[in-house]
Amino acid sequence: MAEAILLDVFGTLVRDDGAGEARIAAEVAGLAGVPAADVAAEWDRRLWAMADGAYGENFLNLADLNAASLAATAGHFGVQVDAVGLCREAVDPAPALFPDALPFLESVRVPVCLVSDADTAHLDAVLHLHDIRVEHVVTSEDARAYKPRPEPFKMALRLLGLPAAEVIHIGDSPASDLVGAAALGIPSVFVNRTGRALPEGLHPVRTVAALPS
Repeated sequence: MAEAILLDVFGTLVRDDGAGEARIAAEVAGLAGVPAADVAAEWDRRLWAMADGAYGENFLNLADLNAASLAATAGHFGVQVDAVGLCREAVDPAPALFPDALPFLESVRVPVCLVSDADTAHLDAVLHLHDIRVEHVVTSEDARAYKPRPEPFKMALRLLGLPAAEVIHIGDSPASDLVGAAALGIPSVFVNRTGRALPEGLHPVRTVAALPS
């Protein structure tokens, strides 16, 4: 049995439907005369390509990464936008919890460390809104790196004072959560709320449609 839990936040505890990003993609697409899906895909590709290199001394917080990748995406399609303003407007200040989130947290009898690709101020506000209290929190801003890089997971292990084999990581992203945990030998649970196919080579100890309680 795990001695502690590492737990993703957005998409796992808190809804992350991408509505704000979809509105921005549609606006850029309207200016460029291209399908919104093309803009969304290009923006996502550029965002995570930038995130891969945004660690240590080159770290950029998520707000800056979103704006920089959006500006580059708009330029790719031949238009200019107020990327900073659009991204600021798209942030949901009060994202809803999944119905299973609080029952799960209330049922846990071991320490929990949240591990989130989020700016610290934004995550703190969300946790305060929903009165979520756990033993530790690690954001990408704290670790100066984004999952699946090892820094956020290693920081969580240090805070918990436990080795990788004695914890379990729970998250909804194969690319960020499962890959990052596996690289350090951390067992993982895949929260698959939408029935996505799991990429080959990833082997969580469990796949669940909702958080257990």
